[in-house]
Amino acid sequence: MTLLTVWPDNDPGTVVLRTEDGAEIQSELKRLGVRFERWDVVPGLPPTPTSEEVLAAYRENVDRVVEAEGYVLVDAMHMTPSDDPAWRENAAAARKKFLAEHTHDDDEDRFFARGSGVFYLHIGDHVYAVFCEAGDLLSVPANTTHWFDMGTRPDYVSVRFFHDDDGWVGNFTGSPIASLFPDYDTLAASRAQ
Repeated sequence: MTLLTVWPDNDPGTVVLRTEDGAEIQSELKRLGVRFERWDVVPGLPPTPTSEEVLAAYRENVDRVVEAEGYVLVDAMHMTPSDDPAWRENAAAARKKFLAEHTHDDDEDRFFARGSGVFYLHIGDHVYAVFCEAGDLLSVPANTTHWFDMGTRPDYVSVRFFHDDDGWVGNFTGSPIASLFPDYDTLAASRAQ
């Protein structure tokens, strides 16, 4: 299940809201101008699917989002765990890049076909951590301050939507705020208790 955790941006020790209720998550995010949807998960994707295989599996929903939002480029990517040292090094570098607080000039729409990741939205004086899992589509509006954590052993397949061929370019704030809040691994562990 998706998990939404909200803290004051100056007090990561105080949880204002923690919920796995899909309707409550959607309502809270909608209030912020953030689109959240749940799609049925299509079974049978291979462990390391191609972009074409993922897009074909979710064609109807992908086409609906493209039509509604005017996206011109859609692709799918995967992070599939490996014990190969090169994979671990690449995964650590990718994680580090997205852990810094930033904005984009474009919306960031991401659908999780497998696995999970956490988007941290810094809106107003709160941080909203959306722990997305398979079946979740999250649309972070353009210019929303945020960061993303895929954990120390990333494992996900996601569909990405772009309004232009350049993709997302991060405008980093330089703030250390991301280091103050519980990371992906901490949130995942808290759910297992």
